[in-house]
Amino acid sequence: MKELLTRTISGLVFAAVVIACIFISPWTYAALMLFVVIVGTFEMGRLHHMSGKMDLILGELFTVLSFALAALSALKVIPQRWLVLELLFLSLPFLYALFSNKKTVKDVFAYIYSSLVFLSLPCSLMLFLYRSDLFGTMAGPWLIMLVFCLLWVNDIFAYLTGRLLGKHKLYERISPGKTIEGSLGGLVFTVIAIAVFSHYADWLTMKAAIGMGAIAVVFGTLGDLSESMLKRQAGVKDSGKLIPGHGGILDRFDSVLFSVPFIFVYLLLL
Repeated sequence: MKELLTRTISGLVFAAVVIACIFISPWTYAALMLFVVIVGTFEMGRLHHMSGKMDLILGELFTVLSFALAALSALKVIPQRWLVLELLFLSLPFLYALFSNKKTVKDVFAYIYSSLVFLSLPCSLMLFLYRSDLFGTMAGPWLIMLVFCLLWVNDIFAYLTGRLLGKHKLYERISPGKTIEGSLGGLVFTVIAIAVFSHYADWLTMKAAIGMGAIAVVFGTLGDLSESMLKRQAGVKDSGKLIPGHGGILDRFDSVLFSVPFIFVYLLLL
């Protein structure tokens, strides 16, 4: 009971902070995403057993610089053409591994690329959701809030449905607690929730709403499973201890971070 109370309180505080940062301004949300990138990269290093100070420092440097470049472009501080510099980050792990005599190429690539793809990329893409020149009337804080709400609804109802009806394991080798029934329940309630939302939000079409809901559920679940895979291989229960009752930044943002690039591409193609 005490653990449930702790989890509930910390979850509400976490949600309040996220919502406040989204609606205050793009800059406050960018600050939150920078925090996620910094702490998440440290946790990623822990999952990949990168214990050396230089390994962790270089990982942080690569990921933060990559995020900062994209974030400044999203906030229109620098021209969008500067995003071409992001291509340089694809070569940096090779150079780091070339001159490192402490870690194998496999270790370096796993740490750097997973930090760039799992943290820098989605955190910066979410800032572009404020841009009306890219997403028209959909753009703005409500679009970002909708992404979080979809994933929160999926998590809540997948858990409840799984507890009530779950009998068949979804992927027992990676996450023994997840069930097929729970995942389907999360999908159904998420699609219903966003369909109702789109009925009252004139800036969101039903087609875009249903697609967003389906993508959020499918790739949010895959993101959760991917992070569970990393934790299982690292031999740890949580990625960190930052949020009482929930774990680390990666534990709380895994489904969001993994699904955002797919939602971004889907909305952009619309």
